[in-house]
Amino acid sequence: MDDSKFTQAAGIETPVICGAMYPCSNPELVAAVSRAGGLGIIQPVSMIYVHGHELRAGIKFIRSITDKPIGFNALVEKSSSRYEKRMREWVDIALEEGIKFFITALGNPKWVVEEAHSIGGVVYHDVTEGKWANKALDNGVDGLICVNNRAGGHAGALSAEKLYEEVSPFKVPLICAGGISTERDYVKALATGYSGVQMGTRFIATVECNSHSDYKEVIVNASEEDIVLTDKISGVPVSIIRTPYIEKQGVKAGPIAKYLLKGNITKKWMRMIYTLRSFFQLKNASQKGKGYLEYFQAGKSVRGISSVEPAGEIIKRFAKAADSWKRENAPRTP
Repeated sequence: MDDSKFTQAAGIETPVICGAMYPCSNPELVAAVSRAGGLGIIQPVSMIYVHGHELRAGIKFIRSITDKPIGFNALVEKSSSRYEKRMREWVDIALEEGIKFFITALGNPKWVVEEAHSIGGVVYHDVTEGKWANKALDNGVDGLICVNNRAGGHAGALSAEKLYEEVSPFKVPLICAGGISTERDYVKALATGYSGVQMGTRFIATVECNSHSDYKEVIVNASEEDIVLTDKISGVPVSIIRTPYIEKQGVKAGPIAKYLLKGNITKKWMRMIYTLRSFFQLKNASQKGKGYLEYFQAGKSVRGISSVEPAGEIIKRFAKAADSWKRENAPRTP
């Protein structure tokens, strides 16, 4: 494992990313991770529509907490021309505010790559298998966020090890995303060959995350077996925590929705309906807790989360564990 290319490009000390999360990426959490030496990522929809900060003002607020590097998440799907125009405006604001590390997902990252590279920035792209990695690299990305089958949100289908086997031949920095919550998980990812890790669920259960305490409590108390996949959020499988509400509602789309999700045109509209509905459900559940809905996204990393703690303490523990592992595995001089 050589994390230097990634850490140098990001300008950070510890190769740990706090993944962009809707609705949980509040600016205080982003700042706390970066301040501790990791990399906090801004999720613009979360920043603006959940936490109430105009994007530029939100970035400046983060800067008032820490002057360490932060990153920006650009979802580059072409769901509508209006959305694409808005995302381009947000990326321009991020660039104007000095952000140089971008994570793209759900589409062709080429335009983000062109804009970021024009100011000396870098772009890493979310992938779940080798063919998507190949396409992203053809469009100029600098590294890959490798989303495995233990991730929260839109999880992949491959294990961290299998995904590494598929994408390591591309010879770019690889970040392991999914199933990381303990020092042991972290060191295992580094030993596999990853340049760093991305965590989401672990950082929800932190002091700085302003999601409702009910959400954090459910994460702390959940087991790996409590994580189920539902296609009722976006039309494709998303990892959530099984709760009484989820048990009652079910996790599978109904027959009509399933039929519509198969059509090339109707699929787009059905996914839009699901996304708009879940936009408010996830937002309100994260802010209002069980009194609203027991509708909480999380990955299988819940297995290793036993308490709510400061984000900086997590980064410190991981950095210490990595240093110990590196020393133990350093080449011996004769």
